[in-house]
Amino acid sequence: MDKWILVLAICFGLAACGSNGAKKNVSTKVEQVQPQDTKDRVEVLYFHGKKRCATCMAIEEHAREAVEAQFAEELKEGTVVFRSIDLSQEENEKIAEKYGVSWSSLFISQWKGGKETYENLTLYAFANARTAPDSFKSKIVEKINGLLK
Repeated sequence: MDKWILVLAICFGLAACGSNGAKKNVSTKVEQVQPQDTKDRVEVLYFHGKKRCATCMAIEEHAREAVEAQFAEELKEGTVVFRSIDLSQEENEKIAEKYGVSWSSLFISQWKGGKETYENLTLYAFANARTAPDSFKSKIVEKINGLLK
């Protein structure tokens, strides 16, 4: 019964954030190719629209806090990057299209040897950012640490 309530809450939360155009919301890993001259790194990409619900704002806030608190040196070096991407801005259309997003989403991407692998953590973020922020932050840190190895 509790699982159904959680599922319904997530569905309502996603609908409140304008998920009508969402293409894919499952945790997936996809590989892309980049030019060889760019640095190996891990990117945390938070996509959002102009209007954001409390959960959407919590996702960005807690993801950013986790990255800044645990990876300050890596942020300075550029081996970890946090990007907040406003989907309502025209210059962000290409990156939104690349990741197949049209509403609030959270991705963690690893660039290594010119190839990108990324994971969509949107469902996890919506389920945990507001209700279990410490667990949410720990998961972000765990994912990044795993990719930095």
